[in-house]
Amino acid sequence: MVFIEGGTFRMGSDRHYPEEAPPHRVTVEDFWIDRAPVTNREFRRFVNATGYVTVAEKKPRAGDYPGALPHMLKAGSLVFSPPKQAVDLRDWTQWWRFRFGASWRRPYGPRSSTSGLDDHPVVHVAYEDAEAYSGWAGKELPTEAEWEFAARGGIDGAEYAWGDAFMPDGKAMANTWHGVFPYLNSKADGYDRTSPVRTFPPNGYGLVDMIGNVWEWTSDFYAAKHAEDAPSPCCIPKNPRNPQVEESFDPREPEIGIPRKVVKGGSHLCAPNYCRRYRPAARHAQPVDSSMSHVGFRCVVREKDLGRTTVFA
Repeated sequence: MVFIEGGTFRMGSDRHYPEEAPPHRVTVEDFWIDRAPVTNREFRRFVNATGYVTVAEKKPRAGDYPGALPHMLKAGSLVFSPPKQAVDLRDWTQWWRFRFGASWRRPYGPRSSTSGLDDHPVVHVAYEDAEAYSGWAGKELPTEAEWEFAARGGIDGAEYAWGDAFMPDGKAMANTWHGVFPYLNSKADGYDRTSPVRTFPPNGYGLVDMIGNVWEWTSDFYAAKHAEDAPSPCCIPKNPRNPQVEESFDPREPEIGIPRKVVKGGSHLCAPNYCRRYRPAARHAQPVDSSMSHVGFRCVVREKDLGRTTVFA
């Protein structure tokens, strides 16, 4: 893990997507953060020690998904499946497929495996899976503010984690999509899907893969925009059907009301023509029950918790 000295910074951006606004001052305390996303090797050690079974490996309960077709209630996960030609970018079903049998063990579907992928980020982990691993390791998931502060690497206000140029001197600094998403990937960065952690240069704090490769879970519920400076906990918008839950359900699926958490960092699927979210300020809503082939996580330990925490670094 890497020690991050706390401080105050301007979180968010008003130059990109609306959910990143408004920029606002946030202060974080000292903390430690994993140098890289949790890998398949590390996650396997956790599973072998505990017998843990991930969400993607369990058959969904019909009561949790009213109206779901019975033949769809099988264990599986969403896998990126590129089309052969240009498609309507407003329809994500053109490149995402729910594959029965897909999981962290079988990242591309039931006939795949993690052979040769030990140093790649673990994927197909739902929020509770990430929480389970972090608890076993004596750690926690980062807040959105902690994650963004760490991703900036001490360069407050820069466009990217390494500065203001996306590819300085033509050099790829992260695993992102090069070409025309979702059907043409030139692989200018050398990779079609995930890459081994530490493949690309670290940021100013020595952290790798804070941008690209896989989206990473944070502990914060998602809201459509940031709060203003000096937010008060009393002012967090509430779910009208359950005032104890922050505004986190998808308004397009009110009958399900699945809570959503913030994921950060973008992934190998972020492209200039579709998703310019390969920046520290970028954020996205991820349903807590969903696992995908481009979502992973890393953990933190807060300085105040070190005295009562056993850390498997």
